[in-house]
Amino acid sequence: MRKTTIRRTTVKIKRGRRNQPYYCVTLPKQGGGRTRRFFKFTPEGKREAETFLQLAKQQESNYGAAAFSISDALRSEAVQCANRLAGVGHTLTDATRFFLDYVQAQQNSIRVKEAVEQLVDSRKKAGLSDRYCRDLKLRLGRFAKDFGNEPVSTITARQIDEWLSSLGVAPGTRNTFRRDLRTLFSYCEKHGYCVTNEAKKTERAKQVDKPVEILTVQQATALLNACDEEILPYIAISLFAGLRASEIERLDWSEFDFDSGLIEIKAHKAKTARRRHVPISDNLASWIRPYAKAHGPIAPRAFRTHFDKSRRNAGFGRPGSETEEEKKAGVKLTEWAEDVMRHSYGSYRSAQCQDVARVSLEMGNTPQVVFAHYRELVKPKDAARYWNIRPTSIDGKVVAFKGAKR
Repeated sequence: MRKTTIRRTTVKIKRGRRNQPYYCVTLPKQGGGRTRRFFKFTPEGKREAETFLQLAKQQESNYGAAAFSISDALRSEAVQCANRLAGVGHTLTDATRFFLDYVQAQQNSIRVKEAVEQLVDSRKKAGLSDRYCRDLKLRLGRFAKDFGNEPVSTITARQIDEWLSSLGVAPGTRNTFRRDLRTLFSYCEKHGYCVTNEAKKTERAKQVDKPVEILTVQQATALLNACDEEILPYIAISLFAGLRASEIERLDWSEFDFDSGLIEIKAHKAKTARRRHVPISDNLASWIRPYAKAHGPIAPRAFRTHFDKSRRNAGFGRPGSETEEEKKAGVKLTEWAEDVMRHSYGSYRSAQCQDVARVSLEMGNTPQVVFAHYRELVKPKDAARYWNIRPTSIDGKVVAFKGAKR
């Protein structure tokens, strides 16, 4: 009984003088003749024989019969490596391909700072929001500051983990940095700059879910009172329509239909890339009608300057950073929570209509997210006051602001 694998180099099952079978690999010699190698008739012996044959075939293909003059010590080492690979379910071919991919990635790799620039540029060309691209560049820029001149292919998961730990930020913020690094290395893997996404191998920080923070009726009223005409529509829409900041920054007055009472969020402007309609509440209409145009952007130029000034005038800022003038006036600044206006809308709207599915459609979230974050945060009486925050006007022009009565 025998098995021939190739015409010149073969593995045969033979029987000795005592009728005991064994594996035999026959190799041709340079200048004529042949060389034989013998292996036990066991599963391990068969694997060693086939590995030995595989190496011989590769060497014969690369160097001809002269390759078979390689020492038994080197062959034995190769067989041991093959056995170790077999123990984890892989072969020498797998190892060779992995190594070649690694070498190719090393040759094709670029520096981290160049990869960051390419990624941000690709996201801009894909139509992602300016705010997303700006934040992505900001966070990855911190990583590039420390690893900018390093080839992407040389960065390890351990280095990324240690860098994330060194940030000294809250778990949620650390996970945001980790998410952006996963995006970066995924982009590099796709373009052949590295073999694997090392950021995926890092540890995710454990987060303790906390209730979302919302504005009280008094705080929302104070914020509206502190607005100038440039930023007022932006803030009113944030409070009473719950749009994401990136969505409002792309919003145009032409997408408001006051007759039907709806705001159209077009698919290419929505974070979820899905078109939806958001109702214009009665109090929102009263805030923004005086400023409505046939078309034009909602967000003003120098938006950040107007927004920061309005928040500061309303008493929001880093506690302890009060100016001397503010201290004399008895002002104590309150920390501004992230997405607090959108969270306020979700909470007060859920309390008002008691319909999680409806609120999820309006906000562009899943019902699970709305149920988890906004349910039971607001009492019905406070919701009624919130949706009654309206401006006062003379001849249709807003001249002073006031909130709902206590």
